[in-house]
Amino acid sequence: MEKALQQYAIIVAGGTGSRMQHSLPKQFIELAGRPILMHTIERFHTYNADIRIVVVLPEDQLQVWRNLCKQHKFPVFHMAVPGGKTRFGSVKSGLATVHGEALVAVHDGVRPFVSYATIKAAFESAAEAGAAVVAVSPKDSIRELTEGGSQAVPRTRYKLVQTPQCFKASLLRAAYEQPESEHFTDDASVVEQLGAGIALVEGSYSNIKITTPEDLLLAEVLVKQFDPAS
Repeated sequence: MEKALQQYAIIVAGGTGSRMQHSLPKQFIELAGRPILMHTIERFHTYNADIRIVVVLPEDQLQVWRNLCKQHKFPVFHMAVPGGKTRFGSVKSGLATVHGEALVAVHDGVRPFVSYATIKAAFESAAEAGAAVVAVSPKDSIRELTEGGSQAVPRTRYKLVQTPQCFKASLLRAAYEQPESEHFTDDASVVEQLGAGIALVEGSYSNIKITTPEDLLLAEVLVKQFDPAS
């Protein structure tokens, strides 16, 4: 029987709190009494206690994070590393801690409601296809901007991308050896530049990214009823 690959979670948390209109970086804002980032880390640890978790933070936030972990007696072992000036640089920094062939999930630090089922499906799809991205269908109608104004487009042809985005480590390393480009909007776009295909995994509308005050209000409702196993 082929040995299962080691799983990693690179959790990128580079927010400042500007869109949140908050003095704290958004990943440190409390949700149900603890920083949002702790909820996110716990989601992956509870899914797989043997997963290796790497948290990527701006260098000037590392000590703040260490202090928060002590204050809240946060028990989950993880490695915290300084990120780069861009998300591309931050993922590359986290990827440097991954050893050998593995399965790597890259996840937003402020998506604390990802379910175990979603994480599992993303890892399994990446193990088979090499690259897998969690996404949901748009609920609203979509219009494309044109030179003359805009035009309706069929929303069935589009997906809204979430995280985690999972890859075989060798593929992700090769992708991040490329020069950074402005059209790299996420990890899938970096990998796609190599010509690799991207498998889509069905996500969840509760897997929100908390970036605005409205998101935080919704998160306060979700945290009371969220079933991580669903």
